Amino acid sequence: MTTPSRLDVDREELGRDLVALVLTVVELLRQLMERQAIRRIDQGDLTDQQVDEIGTTLMLLDQRMAELCEQHGVRPEDLNLDLGPLGTLLPRD
Repeated sequence: MTTPSRLDVDREELGRDLVALVLTVVELLRQLMERQAIRRIDQGDLTDQQVDEIGTTLMLLDQRMAELCEQHGVRPEDLNLDLGPLGTLLPRD
């Protein structure tokens, strides 16, 4: 009877990959929120104050994402997963 061999896992690499996955999801949500905000601005649904607040919030969120990527050694382009025939997860700006 043979025992199943253990998977040799590099904990540091695993942690970095998990951080990259979480940051990918956050970046996807950030981009979706940005697109929705732009649609609402274009429709004229928001006051000037609301437009300013949204702009400031999105700018701060973008800065924080850049900080988190740098802090964890993840490049922003690493967050754009290749989905094979479907293309990439995040649109290329």
